[in-house]
Amino acid sequence: ALVVLALVLAFPTARRWGRTLVTIVHEAAHAGAGMLVGRKFKGFVVEKNLAGHAVTAGRERGPGRVFTTWAGYPAPAVLGAVVTLAALGGWSGLVLLLAAVALVVLLVMSRSVRTVLLVALVGGLVFALWWWGDALAGIPLRAGVVAGVGLALLVGAWDSLRDVAASRDNAQDHRALAALTGVPAGLWLVTWFLIDAAATGVVAWSIWAALTALT
Repeated sequence: ALVVLALVLAFPTARRWGRTLVTIVHEAAHAGAGMLVGRKFKGFVVEKNLAGHAVTAGRERGPGRVFTTWAGYPAPAVLGAVVTLAALGGWSGLVLLLAAVALVVLLVMSRSVRTVLLVALVGGLVFALWWWGDALAGIPLRAGVVAGVGLALLVGAWDSLRDVAASRDNAQDHRALAALTGVPAGLWLVTWFLIDAAATGVVAWSIWAALTALT
């Protein structure tokens, strides 16, 4: 897991692929949150610059719309923490199966060729890791890679939070939330920061405890 994290941090290409996964999770969170509050998921797209947008239909204002808009940015950190902890706890196979089911749904709802190809590629990698990940006797490759992907999602969550905080685009989620609620955009950024920090802290403590147990 730490090797995967080091690769993501050291190589821009690996970090870019990590951001692609973050975008998919971000848009899936918008869609999932929307469906939880009764909105209809119409589809999603990943753009060339790795930005994305999910389309849900429902009321233009109200708590459901606020929750749907808010859910995107904290999702990569929360999912990254859950995936990492699950892999460390021996549940990497279940994580991959659930990921495969979610990716099938996202594939059906993809609305561009690029998005279809990206989701299909991630799905293929998930299946390959589930099928062959523990083929080498005695080496928990699957668990390590799954935990590493969770750590990469955490890194990507911080990257995306930094980018949105620096953006002046009025269409960004925190400014959309300010327009919907009257709560300043900066306070919405603070909520995402706190969730990212909590998720990172939990994972860091768990990894430290695991390394300490090994010694």
